[in-house]
Amino acid sequence: AAYEKAQAIRANAGFDLFINYMYQDINIYQNTINILTNDFTSPLSPLAPITYKFRIIDTLDVNGYDCIELAFQPRNKLDFAFVGEMFVSNDERYAVIKVKMKVSDEINLNFVNDLEIRQEFDLRDSIWLLSKDKITIDFNVGNKNTGLFGKKTVEYGHFTFNKPAPDSIYSDIENTVYADNYLERNEEFWEKNRLSELSKQEQNIYIMTDSIQNIPIFKTTMDIVMLFWEAYWNFDWLDLGPISTFISFNEVEGTKLKLGGQTSDKFSKTLRFAGYGIYELKDKKFKYSASLQYSLNENSLRRQPLHYIKGKYEKDTKFPGMDLMFANEGNLFLSFKRGIADKLLYYELYEIEHFKDWRNGFSTQIKFRHITQHPGGSLQFNYNDYSSDGISLNEIESSIRFAPNEKYYFGMSYRTPVTTKYPVIQLNYTQGFKGFWNGDYTYSKLSLNFYKRIYTNPLGFTNFELEAGKVLTGGIPFPMLFIHRANQTYSYESRSFNLMNFLEFVSDEFVAVYAEHHFYGFFFNKIPLFKRLKWREVVSFKGIYGKITDKNNPEIMQDLMLFPTDSLGNTTTFSLQEKPYMEVGVGIENIFKFFRLDYVQRLTYLNNPNVDDWGIRMSLKFDF
Repeated sequence: AAYEKAQAIRANAGFDLFINYMYQDINIYQNTINILTNDFTSPLSPLAPITYKFRIIDTLDVNGYDCIELAFQPRNKLDFAFVGEMFVSNDERYAVIKVKMKVSDEINLNFVNDLEIRQEFDLRDSIWLLSKDKITIDFNVGNKNTGLFGKKTVEYGHFTFNKPAPDSIYSDIENTVYADNYLERNEEFWEKNRLSELSKQEQNIYIMTDSIQNIPIFKTTMDIVMLFWEAYWNFDWLDLGPISTFISFNEVEGTKLKLGGQTSDKFSKTLRFAGYGIYELKDKKFKYSASLQYSLNENSLRRQPLHYIKGKYEKDTKFPGMDLMFANEGNLFLSFKRGIADKLLYYELYEIEHFKDWRNGFSTQIKFRHITQHPGGSLQFNYNDYSSDGISLNEIESSIRFAPNEKYYFGMSYRTPVTTKYPVIQLNYTQGFKGFWNGDYTYSKLSLNFYKRIYTNPLGFTNFELEAGKVLTGGIPFPMLFIHRANQTYSYESRSFNLMNFLEFVSDEFVAVYAEHHFYGFFFNKIPLFKRLKWREVVSFKGIYGKITDKNNPEIMQDLMLFPTDSLGNTTTFSLQEKPYMEVGVGIENIFKFFRLDYVQRLTYLNNPNVDDWGIRMSLKFDF
């Protein structure tokens, strides 16, 4: 019951991210302790002597063990390390009996006033086991008087030794095993199984979760937080938004007025209606979208594991090659674009999607879509002897994703993965059908994506991504090839080429590499005075190499759709057969805790029309 009450507050406030960090497992014996998305050097790491200063304080009795009290603190107070003391057994074992540690007041850590970890260990059947685990975090949002105070206390007992467990417990890929109905425990169960009684303060939390939701100022505060955090405004059963898309513009359509929303959890947790309407002031046209999503496992659409079916109809426009990660393309701030961005696709889409998390690291997704595309702006579907006003496609897209032990933060209409040390692999296959529903082409496409975060503590971490794709059939026009992700906005996109123009490069075979290394202040923290800014360094490299085989090349196959040109007849879409496209960048993140600024330099294809050799890009990032 208390869990469900807390869930209600979390759903209203969008605080899942904070709450999930309270339940992280911390192993003092690991060389690196990952907490709040950051890697802290453990005081037991082989690198500890160059990260920490140690002092022997005293010898004393702790929980019946003769111990050495060892104090430690980071050599640089801004680095990701702890201040505290360990109590180590005063014998040949040197086992940790107790540890108390917190972060430095000067640490380069965002949105946290204080963080404290306490652990105790007991010797059971000749094995040292964690017996008590306590973490306390004082989160702040904006100033030290506004935020959240979280405390987690875990006690371990009733250990069982020399009794083999079923192999099924260890055969799964996931490292967490959930008991049946683990969310449905009643108060009687907890009274019987708690190793220690709740304090008076802890008992009052049950009452608080009921009463706080009826306080008007709390409701208003949560609405404001939701508006800032999610860009949605709740009206009982309706969430209106995202408000950042209500007005936008582009070179072809002019100013666009948009109104959208979706049903809230108050309407239904397992059924969601969503949609939007757009009116274009320049060409006086309406665009719109409507979707219906239904959970097939009676689980909330904002809770793991997901299993749903979704139907969508959409009539809208898009820039070919513009594929943003977690931002909406209709965002007002993304309307400001560099160079010439006048090639649009008008499309009408019918789509049915089935998605399922299998709770073993795997998830599958199958989509059937019928889409009709028409050229807009300066884009034309030209052939050698005629022009087409559009193409119709029928395709089934299937994907399988392997992401072991992945956790998510659920937003209003999306879920964002919380990056871990485990790799993420995704395989996609698309099959197009000619004839059915006026489909114009039969084709097959295959792509593979590999992502891994590589930890290099204390030098930060590297996000590495490798992507490859191949069109398995021939005789298809360029809109159905791989249109490489480009970005002509002034926002920095990690998975897009930030100095590539929309529709500048296409391939039917390609391999791409994306790499970003985040130093997390390793160098800046050591510069006097400058270190007070708590900025963090980042460097990046992106490259892609590909080609268009003869069977899909309009310069060889005379009956294929020609590549786009500008008003003077110059080709503006190219292949990558000559050399790879590459760009590099250096940046500063954590500016005022939210902003990131990058200088990006383009290295190849500098003579292509309307390209920029370099640029400054900005982005927003929430990170601890």
